[in-house]
Amino acid sequence: MAQSKSIYSREYGVFLDLLRAERLAARMTQIDLAKKLKETQTFVSKCERGERRLDMIETRRFCIAIGANYPEFAAKLDAAIEQSAAAKRIAPRR
Repeated sequence: MAQSKSIYSREYGVFLDLLRAERLAARMTQIDLAKKLKETQTFVSKCERGERRLDMIETRRFCIAIGANYPEFAAKLDAAIEQSAAAKRIAPRR
């Protein structure tokens, strides 16, 4: 099966949900994160909504700014993607 290259893939959606959850768990607003990243709140918002795709280096910067351990974040992401895929496989068809 071919993998989708869309930034709106299920996997990328899981990534965005986890990134946002990590920011919220750190009790940071988008403005707080933007200041730490030396970016604008609009930049953070676009990243979290999937309007701007993050690469690995930028994701690592986000993790550092949030105070999250990047390897642990990657492991959480992998587990969340696997869980999402498993849920999709067992979901009843409509």
